[in-house]
Amino acid sequence: MKITYIHHSSFSVETEKATLLFDYYAGPLPAFAKDRPLIVFASHFHADHFSPVVFELAGHEGGARFILSHDIRPGKVPEELLDRTRFVKAGESFELAYAQGEAAMRIETLRSTDEGVAFWLSCGGKEIYHAGDLNNWWWEGEDKAWNRNMAANYKKEMEKLAGRTADIAFIPLDPRLEKWFYLGMEGFMEKADAKAIFPMHFWKDYSVIERMKRHPASAGWGDRIVDIREEGEVFER
Repeated sequence: MKITYIHHSSFSVETEKATLLFDYYAGPLPAFAKDRPLIVFASHFHADHFSPVVFELAGHEGGARFILSHDIRPGKVPEELLDRTRFVKAGESFELAYAQGEAAMRIETLRSTDEGVAFWLSCGGKEIYHAGDLNNWWWEGEDKAWNRNMAANYKKEMEKLAGRTADIAFIPLDPRLEKWFYLGMEGFMEKADAKAIFPMHFWKDYSVIERMKRHPASAGWGDRIVDIREEGEVFER
């Protein structure tokens, strides 16, 4: 797989049979292969995860499909593209035929602890997790009961992934959470596993990646955290 870090929580993943684009709203896009379909995912309506600009990709030569969280209003979608768009809620599991004559991609959704959904995809023999804003948003100074409820809700979603292994996992690592920045990634790895972990949602503060790699919470798997240094960087997995 060829993975490109685009911006914030947006990545593209190019497999042998399809190109996947997650949570795009800004930044230069790579030149996607024209001989395979493009599947565009948006985890929720927040402006740093979704923009109607994605519909400009509808003319992709390999064909384009759109998988959008249900909190994105249908009115945001051009009418002529509604038949190529599926709105999803948390707890769904379905197959999407993305290339004629090929096995379908399985798409599963989890409930975000903020807005919308997270995605778990089984595609071409690969397992891919994109968290969207599903994270343990434990804020310094927030009401203790609110934070405890957040932690419980996050743990509940992670329980649904217990024992599963992602080939690549895109997980928030937000420095605004101050000393609690590591909780979401730690919580995922406590229940599930990942061969390669791509930090996201770090607001261009690349230093938080090294902090996570050195944090005691990542003992045993910190070397699987991918060092992202710039937008447009490409990784092979």
